[in-house]
Amino acid sequence: MSKNDEKPHIVPYRTSLLVLLALLAFTFISIGVTSYDLGPVTVLTALLLATFKTILVLTYFMHLKWDVKMFGILVAAVLALIGVVIFITFLDYLFR
Repeated sequence: MSKNDEKPHIVPYRTSLLVLLALLAFTFISIGVTSYDLGPVTVLTALLLATFKTILVLTYFMHLKWDVKMFGILVAAVLALIGVVIFITFLDYLFR
């Protein structure tokens, strides 16, 4: 497919606004979670919320939803690698 055959996508303002509201909600939830002492679950919850926010930003604001699928696969592989590194770091921390 040549560059001339590709149609540009236009994201409606409503979609961007909903994603922004979701990001703000996740931010306030993560602030609320970290203000309570939930033990080891606090860090896990904060990381999960950060992961959800990352997925929203990558999908909508960086337009991975409408881009070539190979980019999405590469981003998923990088995020999986980061997840493995964080998991190994937690294992090291727990068993010291």
